[in-house]
Amino acid sequence: MRVSENHLLVIFGASGDLTRRKLIPALFALHTQELLPEAFAIVGAGRADYADEDFRQKTLEALQESAGKDLAIESANDFLRLVHYVSLDTSKPEAYSKLKDKINTTAAEHLIGGNCIYYMATPPDLYAIVAQSLALHGLNTTTNSGWKRLIIEKPVGYNQRSARELHKSLYTYFDENQLYRIDHYLGKETVQNVMVTRFSNGIFEPLWNRNYIHHVEITSAESLGIENRGGYYDNAGALRDMVQNHLLQLMTLVAMEPPTLITSNAIRNETLKVLQSVRPIAVKEVEKSVIRGQYTESTARGIRMKSYREEEGVNRESRTETFVALKLFVENWRWGGVPFFIRSGKRLPTRVTEIVIHFKSTPHKLFCFDENRTNADNQLVIRIQPDEGILLKFGVKVPGIGFRVQDVNMDFHYSELTDHPIPEAYQRLLLDCMQGDSTLFTRGDAVEESWGIVDPILRAWETNPTIPIYGYPAGTWGPLESEKLIDEPNMSWRYPCKNLSDDGIYCEL
Repeated sequence: MRVSENHLLVIFGASGDLTRRKLIPALFALHTQELLPEAFAIVGAGRADYADEDFRQKTLEALQESAGKDLAIESANDFLRLVHYVSLDTSKPEAYSKLKDKINTTAAEHLIGGNCIYYMATPPDLYAIVAQSLALHGLNTTTNSGWKRLIIEKPVGYNQRSARELHKSLYTYFDENQLYRIDHYLGKETVQNVMVTRFSNGIFEPLWNRNYIHHVEITSAESLGIENRGGYYDNAGALRDMVQNHLLQLMTLVAMEPPTLITSNAIRNETLKVLQSVRPIAVKEVEKSVIRGQYTESTARGIRMKSYREEEGVNRESRTETFVALKLFVENWRWGGVPFFIRSGKRLPTRVTEIVIHFKSTPHKLFCFDENRTNADNQLVIRIQPDEGILLKFGVKVPGIGFRVQDVNMDFHYSELTDHPIPEAYQRLLLDCMQGDSTLFTRGDAVEESWGIVDPILRAWETNPTIPIYGYPAGTWGPLESEKLIDEPNMSWRYPCKNLSDDGIYCEL
């Protein structure tokens, strides 16, 4: 394990929800595991008028909320001594002189030196302003006295044009090697295991191509609705919120070529090539290649689930998609002709993210199968969340007379590998940034390429009101029209759980 250099972490938006729910628990976990550097401190920055002790109390409440009765008070008190706060309006460049003074005094108190990470837990429209304001006060440049790094949360832009404009602004004040665009999906253990599964096992990589794989399916389902985020979500939708970043990144790990080395640039160069190889969906092809939906009112087990348009902050005539399914092709020698099916949605039967590799059927069928049998192909299922693991589906003979074939599962669960809990994504990503490892962070050119994939879809929806948005009852697997994307007999999406309206929920893996 590499040791992180001494440094200061400044969190903009320190009084917000992301800091309370994700960043503080992740930093405390690194503290309890003794993974923080010897000299380290946190400076929270925000508009709330807190003194250091006020913010420490808020931090303690966040720790109690995340850990409950398991919180180790002595360790928590040690952690709180590292926490400081400065009140300022982050939208006003002149206010950053106050931040500079706080950074200098805190660094001197903890004997840290000049290394500093800035975390943007703020609305995206402040990213450029914060970067400019840091530069105006000399807080942006890496010098002999210390390095500077900037962590940016999604969304990076609203479309390809705005992403380029943001990057142009950021590059005025920071170099690419100082920028860390965080995607928490890439911090998940099983996402990283996609590369290990492929490139460390001789049984998988020879099959990982158009000769043996029929199609690839990537699903991210949420059982919850938009959870009081109507103001944000109604201007974003599932395509921007999930596909442009998280799911296209998962696709790149599935489709990438083996890197020459396990280094940041080598891996990110290969994932970029995948995005550059995706066949653009022409505006006139959007209706056929992309299905969008919006959840409607439903009742399951006596509980009423309201429609999307009833959610707080949502336009009552909204056409924002809460479900999207699309069919993409990666046009290169490895994947020519293999469709990648991607779907994401809110108010589906369960919370699950998984990658399914559907292998081609045998060229000659020796045994009899039920002609109505769906998805009879061999499958490799990589479960990202929850119950992280890998499942291989294949056919075996049913004992008895004849050659009746039955599908069986061979599975592995991460929980069986170790007694230690699987680290949260933010723990891994924060530690990587502290150590200067950008492998699991998205590079600027990849962000712009991924926007280039979804932009034609967004334009088609905006300019052609005749493209339908299908309703689907909350608690089901989205609009039935999404089945048309997989236009092969006896093939459909994989459904790991039943609809909520069915009797009971069965989740496989």
